Amino acid sequence: MTSDSPFTKSISLKDYGIHHDRIHYQLSPDTLHSTTIDMEMGKQASSGALAVNTGEFTGRSPMDRFIVEDEITKDKIWWGDINIPFDAGKFDRLYDKMVDYLNERDVFVRDCYACSDESYRLNIRVINEYPWSNLFVYNMFLRPEEEELKSFDPEWVVLNAPGFTADAKIDGTRQHNFAILNFTRKIAIVGGTGYTGEIKKGIFSALNFILPVQKNTLPMHCSANVGPEGDTALFFGLSGTGKTTLSTDPNRKLIGDDEHGWTPQNTVFNFEGGCYAKVIDLSQEKEPEIYGAIKKGAILENVIMDDNGVVDYSDTTITQNTRVSYPIHHIENIQQPSIGKNVKNIFFLTADAFGVIPPISKLTPAQAAYHFISGYTAKVAGTEAGVVEPQPSFSACFGAPFMPLHPAKYAEMLSKKMVESGVDVWLINTGWTGGPYGVGTRMKLKYTRAMISAALSGELGLYSYDKYHIHSVFGVAQPRECPGVPTEVLSPRATWNNDDAYYKTAFKLTNAFRENFKKFEAYASEEIRRGGPQRYAF
Repeated sequence: MTSDSPFTKSISLKDYGIHHDRIHYQLSPDTLHSTTIDMEMGKQASSGALAVNTGEFTGRSPMDRFIVEDEITKDKIWWGDINIPFDAGKFDRLYDKMVDYLNERDVFVRDCYACSDESYRLNIRVINEYPWSNLFVYNMFLRPEEEELKSFDPEWVVLNAPGFTADAKIDGTRQHNFAILNFTRKIAIVGGTGYTGEIKKGIFSALNFILPVQKNTLPMHCSANVGPEGDTALFFGLSGTGKTTLSTDPNRKLIGDDEHGWTPQNTVFNFEGGCYAKVIDLSQEKEPEIYGAIKKGAILENVIMDDNGVVDYSDTTITQNTRVSYPIHHIENIQQPSIGKNVKNIFFLTADAFGVIPPISKLTPAQAAYHFISGYTAKVAGTEAGVVEPQPSFSACFGAPFMPLHPAKYAEMLSKKMVESGVDVWLINTGWTGGPYGVGTRMKLKYTRAMISAALSGELGLYSYDKYHIHSVFGVAQPRECPGVPTEVLSPRATWNNDDAYYKTAFKLTNAFRENFKKFEAYASEEIRRGGPQRYAF
């Protein structure tokens, strides 16, 4: 076993089937950085960050994510195309094959944990094939102190081997890559893909089962920040909708950028110890906090650099899903510990590819429940394998790929939280304006920031007919004026300059909403059903 860090604890992996002693335990970020370069698996960017290529997969592969069907899961999981059952015996055999593979290689091991609230802490041991994957784990999970490591007892174990591939016919997978959760053995295995997001999303999916079932706590695919007065804001949305960008605000302290829990005590805690941000078209001017976080210790994924290590963030030659991971302390303005109270505002972020959703609108409780269950957005190119251009999509709870339980369970918990907290809920379109994708343009970030700031400060005022307009198609209340935003931008219809085309497209989308919601109608009250668009296209 080797270690260059102050953590001198000696470990054995024999309990997991790994019998050699080529174990690189709890290595420092600097050593993992240099080891990756020495192994010719990455290069250093001019910013000091490590740049790597994740290989065949530059995004998640949701059709290759499985959950072992066993006594714990069989009657609780919402089985289907999202949560695909996997045979326990086949898992055991695949695990053994994976361990045999790792027994022939050095491994990089890190003890870490999830959940910044000590009452919900989940201890995790991650065993990686690659040093840069282990650096990602250091960045993204919470980091124990040396004293904590002396008695560290991992509850969950993650095996990650990008170079190991499955034989689909024998192993029961769909193809050679896989990400599988086993709740009985408390093991997650990820193989055949170097995309690091699969590691963190595996643990996120596990917590999305554990917290509501065992802890009466709502897990959320959202970012969160807290204002000077102690008010917390939550930002729900899928990849590419702006969670990280909009929650990283110089005037508010960042709690976290992706995964949180909302407790019965009405506190919100971050699952993670870092951020995983998209960097497509990143600039210092538009996103100075994220730009400044890209330094030694950060990992850039699938970016294009010149011979001097200068990154071209507009270059999507490899993928549009270019990413950076960094520990949360790379951001100066953070909440410590990563826990917030007094939730006052919730923002549902959607990248509307049709360009018909208002840029900001205020939702009633019924509308909030409806839109949370629906989770409308667009799949942004590159965030999933096979997606090469934005596509309209519905993802329940703004995170269906990570939700093991039925969406109605999470919606019920969120609705209760909304009522208890008296929060204001806003629908934000960070997508297209002036027409659909291919015709219109992406909403300007400065306008979205101005709208969110106005909502947080109370400048949008109390709901009233003279200050808000009820959208004739979607039924949501859109403000007539907002500081820092041109009036015409607030009306999506006005930006089109073609009423007939706008309404035809808007009605088309309302029909898609209603068609999608049919699978949830049996679980939703009449009030929630009426929270959606009520008009059809003819």
